[in-house]
Amino acid sequence: MEETKPTPMGAGSTPSAARTSDSRGRNGPPGRRPGRFQGPRPPRVCPFCAQKAKTIDYKNVEMLRRYLTDHGKIKPRRKVGTCARHQRVLSAAIKRARHVALLPFATEATRGE
Repeated sequence: MEETKPTPMGAGSTPSAARTSDSRGRNGPPGRRPGRFQGPRPPRVCPFCAQKAKTIDYKNVEMLRRYLTDHGKIKPRRKVGTCARHQRVLSAAIKRARHVALLPFATEATRGE
């Protein structure tokens, strides 16, 4: 039986340094997601482009509330998935609805009432 010798590590090297991947799997192949669901991420489509909306009406309060946080702030486009053009129009519609008192500037929980 042949005996194998352990290979010496370089000065200052540790076994964890020999790994090239992050412990959470962030350095995996491109197009793959770490975690529970593997595979390529589906392309994100702007909800307004998908509906082919010409305008975003400031009077449609129910639709505008979906794009506000629970504190009344406008959600960022990376969270919502809107394109840059529609995010600008959406934020203008939300601000206009706030000025005519259809939407609050801050929620009651934020104001402390």
